[in-house]
Amino acid sequence: MTTNTVSQDRSGTRTPSALDAFRPLIVDVAVPLGSYYLVKNAFGTSTFAALAWSSVVPAVRTVWSIGKQRRVNGLAGLILVVNVISLLLSFVSGDPRLMLAKDGAVSSTVGIGILVSVAVGRPMMTAGIKPFLVKGDRAKEAAWQRLVSGRSAASVDFLRRERVFSVVWGAALLAECVARVVGAYTIPVDTMVWLGGVLMIGVMAVTFVISGALAAGPMEAMVRAEAEAEETAARAEVAVAA
Repeated sequence: MTTNTVSQDRSGTRTPSALDAFRPLIVDVAVPLGSYYLVKNAFGTSTFAALAWSSVVPAVRTVWSIGKQRRVNGLAGLILVVNVISLLLSFVSGDPRLMLAKDGAVSSTVGIGILVSVAVGRPMMTAGIKPFLVKGDRAKEAAWQRLVSGRSAASVDFLRRERVFSVVWGAALLAECVARVVGAYTIPVDTMVWLGGVLMIGVMAVTFVISGALAAGPMEAMVRAEAEAEETAARAEVAVAA
């Protein structure tokens, strides 16, 4: 009988894979968004029906996390709230400018949710940034846990950067909402139809750069340094024991 040594370390603990790291984003964000576009475009359903069907997974995940884990799943809950608001706003019709302005409600809801999560000490964007910093590496996963638990000398700076990352994204989404609403009532409708997409892409690009410089980049360096320091310490202990 052979023993699988690829996915487990010597202590029997399975090494997190890339899929493990990205699973929260896939289940809580990608699946609802993907199901929305699939139901709406592939099956030709109404926007209301597509939003309703795409709310099933985040609704189940939210209820399950509250019932089983006694906590709220931030990402799933936020997607559910956005879908519910979009469902309510889908009844609004008639005024083309209002239809354009209501798209900003999604950005503002997400932005406010992110900022509130920072205020209560549970930065929501952490779930989004962690997979990109850890990359399924067991040593980096352990380093991340030490940093967020306060057991590392760099923990204070790391946690501050973690909050900054969420604040930047929350503020950017609120700014995008304001710009979209202002544009909806000051710019010709035909122009705003395509400009809304350009605005969203522009805000995302700028926010990636700013959040990367202020938070993600330094956090990645701290995770890497923490992992390397732990590995060096482990090797030193082995050398002393030998």
